Amino acid sequence: MFSRIGKAALKPDLTNTLKLCAALGDPQHKFKSIHIAGTNGKGSTSHSLAAIFQQAGYKTGLYTSPHLIDFRERIRINGVPVSEQWVVDFVGKCRHLIEEINPSFFEITVAMAFLAFAEESVDIAIVETGLGGRLDSTNIITPVLSIITNISYDHKDLLGNTLAQIASEKAGIIKEDIPVVIGEQGDETDKVFFERSVILHSPLYYAESHWDMVRVKQDARYQYYKAVNKAKQELCDIQTDLTGNYQQHNIKTVLTAVEVLSFLGFNLSVSTAIDALKNVKKSTGLMGRWDWLQDQPAVICDVAHNTAGLTNVLQQWAQVNATNKHIVLGFVKDKDVAEALALFPKDATYYFCNAQIQRALPVADLSAMGLAAGLNGDTYASVADAVNAAMAKMNGDDALLITGSFFIVGEALEMTHWSERA
Repeated sequence: MFSRIGKAALKPDLTNTLKLCAALGDPQHKFKSIHIAGTNGKGSTSHSLAAIFQQAGYKTGLYTSPHLIDFRERIRINGVPVSEQWVVDFVGKCRHLIEEINPSFFEITVAMAFLAFAEESVDIAIVETGLGGRLDSTNIITPVLSIITNISYDHKDLLGNTLAQIASEKAGIIKEDIPVVIGEQGDETDKVFFERSVILHSPLYYAESHWDMVRVKQDARYQYYKAVNKAKQELCDIQTDLTGNYQQHNIKTVLTAVEVLSFLGFNLSVSTAIDALKNVKKSTGLMGRWDWLQDQPAVICDVAHNTAGLTNVLQQWAQVNATNKHIVLGFVKDKDVAEALALFPKDATYYFCNAQIQRALPVADLSAMGLAAGLNGDTYASVADAVNAAMAKMNGDDALLITGSFFIVGEALEMTHWSERA
């Protein structure tokens, strides 16, 4: 399992997924889909599009990874996870296939999602890649639209050491004659996407060329934007429960995708999108993206886990007003942790910990690296211990940030009343 042990769990091609799905009757061909790749923002973009399709009355499948609390978060239909019994029945029915093909955990999960969407006859499925794109297990679908949110450094050992190399892997989801939306542009990556789209005759749409946005207000629950459709010179007011500063990039991508999808015949509009963006979390179950868990003291969590993601989160954290700031922090060991730690403020109190997975960076190693980076704090045997220690020290006007990996945030969300939000 990649989530637990890292790249040793990956299978280097699509063979197992194709075999598994063939034995299940090729469910991936029985529904329309949208395929989403990118370094950051895939989850928010996927959930936002799912909310919009649901708002428009489409029966909508959503496949994302990893999960935070419950495995079934990965496979939702109209925002509702598949049932525990359905998962149990799938595993029982496919046990002989699993033993014969020996697929990875992720390959099994992809096949499970595609079968669920086919059995439920969804009108559309929003499918997020797990890692990369070209060799990702989800890349056996032929979508109506491909989306690549952005490119930054992550999983260098698997995807490449340059932005162009990483972009080339992500561009593997672009299919012949299928339009593609690019969320954020870059000097090193634009050429990769352009050349791929020319070779495959895929219409290319740049979100930054279609939309501009300015935030006019923000509180703990919502952000408010003025958005300009550059082509039509129309001004829109947007209110969204996606409260991370970085969400403006994802919203541009989503609005561009909605326009393209309407050209393709879907009954979608910008006004429908604006309505749906108010309640993405409630509609789809999205968690862990600048997620304000409580007030007085303020507790915020974010699953940012690479340099680009953490840069955005820590810029927003710097804007939070608090007498004292506390940070519960942990990483997985295959990240560039030293580079990430250099981003963190030195005037916070740190609670170093590791998630209960094999892939986690041991807390003793993290503490030593934190000390070398000038970050002061204590070590804790678990995420729960770290969070409880922070909560015990905080006053009502303090603030706590929980971040570093999906697994740190997931274990924090399992605690007490926070788990009720799942």
